[in-house]
Amino acid sequence: MAERSSYYVIKEKAVPEVLLKVVETKSLLETGKVATVAEAVERTGISRSSFYKYKDDIFVFHDSSEGKTLTFTCEMEDEPGILSILLGIIAEYGANVLTIHQSIPINNMASLSISLQILPSTRDVAKMVEDMESLSGVHSIKIVARE
Repeated sequence: MAERSSYYVIKEKAVPEVLLKVVETKSLLETGKVATVAEAVERTGISRSSFYKYKDDIFVFHDSSEGKTLTFTCEMEDEPGILSILLGIIAEYGANVLTIHQSIPINNMASLSISLQILPSTRDVAKMVEDMESLSGVHSIKIVARE
């Protein structure tokens, strides 16, 4: 079974400098201010290996996620009902599904990408992700974008 992730909200002053530079590097790439990872890490002063090691695990938390779009990927077993349960958790927390794409399963594993709209009535998003991640048959969930 996949390792379960925990999510924390911490103040910027408690975050190690390398992680803050990873966020800065991601921002340079996302905004098009640089064209390559090599260029971005040179500008921020971190190694490429540090960037690749942490890039999927740190993102900026916005004080209000209301009205935001959250996109995540999920690796799960190809078993009847898992997707339905996953969508049930999203509905239970009050988020709105904007897009959903599931790949054709390979070796009994399916990749899923979902974009959600976070509404004023949406409950604790971190707890929602934690509940989805704890489902039997779900191997990983990674938040890939917050807009």
